[in-house]
Amino acid sequence: MRLLSVRLIVSLILGITLVSSGFSYYEVLGKKRALRSDLERRAEMLGESLVGNVERSWNTDSDKELQQLVLRFGNREHLLGVVIYDRQGSVVAITPELAKTLTMRPPLIAQAIAQGREESSFVRLGSVSVHILALPIRRQDEVLGGLAVVHDVSYIRAQILLVWRQTFFRVLAQVFLIVLITLLIVRWSMAGPIARAALWMRALRTGKISFRQGVPDLDMFRPLAREVATMAESLSHARNAAENEARLREAGESMWTADRLSVQLRTRLDGGHMFVVSNREPYMHQRNGKALEVVVPPSGLVTALEPVLDACDGTWIAHGSGNADAEVVDVHDRLRVPPEDPRYSLRRVWLTKEEEEGYYYGFANEGLWPLCHIAHTRPLFRADDWQCYQEVNRKFTAAVLEEIENIAKPVVLVQDYHFALLPRLIKEKRPDARVAIFWHIPWPNPEAFGICPWQRQLVDGLLGADLIGFHIQSHCNNFLETVDRVVESRVDWEHFSVKRQDHRTLVRPFPISVAFTDDDAAENNNHGFNYLERSALLRGLGVEATFMGIGVDRVDYTKGILERFLALERFLEKCPSYQGKFTFVQIGAPSRTHIKRYHDLFAEVEAEADRINWRFQSGKWKPIVFLKRQHSHQEIEPYYRAADLCLVTSLHDGMNLVAKEFLAARRDERGVLILSQFTGAARELRDALLVNPYDIDQTADAIRAALEMEPEDKQLRMHRMRKVIKEHNIYRWAGNLITELCEVRLDAPEDAQDKFRANASVG
Repeated sequence: MRLLSVRLIVSLILGITLVSSGFSYYEVLGKKRALRSDLERRAEMLGESLVGNVERSWNTDSDKELQQLVLRFGNREHLLGVVIYDRQGSVVAITPELAKTLTMRPPLIAQAIAQGREESSFVRLGSVSVHILALPIRRQDEVLGGLAVVHDVSYIRAQILLVWRQTFFRVLAQVFLIVLITLLIVRWSMAGPIARAALWMRALRTGKISFRQGVPDLDMFRPLAREVATMAESLSHARNAAENEARLREAGESMWTADRLSVQLRTRLDGGHMFVVSNREPYMHQRNGKALEVVVPPSGLVTALEPVLDACDGTWIAHGSGNADAEVVDVHDRLRVPPEDPRYSLRRVWLTKEEEEGYYYGFANEGLWPLCHIAHTRPLFRADDWQCYQEVNRKFTAAVLEEIENIAKPVVLVQDYHFALLPRLIKEKRPDARVAIFWHIPWPNPEAFGICPWQRQLVDGLLGADLIGFHIQSHCNNFLETVDRVVESRVDWEHFSVKRQDHRTLVRPFPISVAFTDDDAAENNNHGFNYLERSALLRGLGVEATFMGIGVDRVDYTKGILERFLALERFLEKCPSYQGKFTFVQIGAPSRTHIKRYHDLFAEVEAEADRINWRFQSGKWKPIVFLKRQHSHQEIEPYYRAADLCLVTSLHDGMNLVAKEFLAARRDERGVLILSQFTGAARELRDALLVNPYDIDQTADAIRAALEMEPEDKQLRMHRMRKVIKEHNIYRWAGNLITELCEVRLDAPEDAQDKFRANASVG
């Protein structure tokens, strides 16, 4: 209560002072303008009277008479003096007081003489603030000289200061009286109810009373009390439900959630610590001008693995790529995240520009990426890039070893093709660590992988892991066939494992997915809302259309965007009735654009969209809208919800989460998914319209089939596919992967175990 009173007093004082000061400021400005206006008016009256007398006396050629004239008029209130100049600027007559101050002809006199008109201004003469009115002296049409009437304006400043002084005391009195009256009102009418409300809320929070009990008489706080009671009831139910649900789901088969994942992993890890290694970090710090911003890169990986790291206070090790990342870490390059509620550690690894260029853009994305995707882009393998790839893998290994030093039973989960060498490097130093790597892209057949000059080193590095995960079984098969050809080992096809150098590696499929919100069924019937949302989205894009399709991709040659556009063109050729009615929105995030192949592809995609639009566009309709920037998930979801169909035409893809994101967003169970048969997702989503993206006519026919499909068929297909991703969501992927890793029987040599224990005891 005391704190509330202090804040109230401070707020009142500040508020009243600001308001009163504002009004006083305008009052002072008004007073100042009025005083100046009055002075200018009196100066004009005096000047007009005086200039007529001067013009008449000027004809007599008597300087003495002019001097007597200015002396006679010079004795006026606030008048500093009068001066008369001839045309050449020489003083003809001047009052004695002004002569002491005026040492040179004011520029205003010269202007009045030169322009033949009255001039006035507030200026300073030395240390004195004055107002000067300058008038030309005429004889017929000839200007003979000039007259200046000079007033001392220091009295205006004195009066303004007096107004400010009076205002200060008035504001002081107002503040005192209003604060006093307000405090008395608060004391008499609010202190009692606030105290009773606080006691009741504390009792409710600590469980001393039930939310079912009636709300006490809290006068004006009754609505607030009811809301607090309702919130307490909701939280109580939610807490109990979450605990029971997590407990039951640990033992049974039901929908996986972040809570269930946390409970399961806490049990499986049994006090152990989890370490995740990836190229992309979950949180970036960017300096935008003077502002420091936290950016969350779009990634399903963060959604999946944060609950795991939360459960065991784990560590995420990643490349620090933000321009302000180094500003926020400690001396060990660590910080706690998430920023709003820190629950695990982020360890940042720093790379030079040369390392990033060679390891990431070079070997990983110009070599391994096209090698593993059958998209007919030639992989480039350069010795310098391979050297950078090895150095960066060693640098990340050093960071991992620092983090797991003196940690018993560490569990390390390595992500993707950037770190193929990491498992072997870690296991050589810490054979007691459980190490898994998940390969997010396809694994090609042995003949294709054999193109890589360093295939043996890559395969050997991967076989250092206890568990290798791929999206689908065929990728596992390709990997085992590659192992069988490349390195000396024993492949166990029955158990899908490899034994090399007395170390056993399991190879398993773990289809990655997306988070799935099990929304209330009442949301399913919102077709009208989606129609309105579609109209609003298209209107915002400056397009008028009845039907809308959506595609969401990085602009990458594996995504089949050019083939997709050709299929759209063929569809409009075969079904001209949809011209003017169907618009396809392609959200294309620029990717790796300083790699020439990607830069050229972006230009090709843009040119193809322009060509097709030029061919078919009419009025406010065009067939393709190409949105060329990175969009957040929140920006994309309205397009998913409003689209009649989603086109995924990847030429080769490990999984493709866009297909699953589209399904997760369709709570109305409407819309149609057209899916490439060359994606991992096609193995799970059998109710999609599967197409060969190279078959342009087949894809065009699928677009028509999607638009003309019966609503019941759409709903049935969507319902079955949503059920698949509900049961196999991102949390199940993480749970299955880490559970399998935790169940692996380690075969580390005893001396290595003993060495670690000795080091740990010394530490």
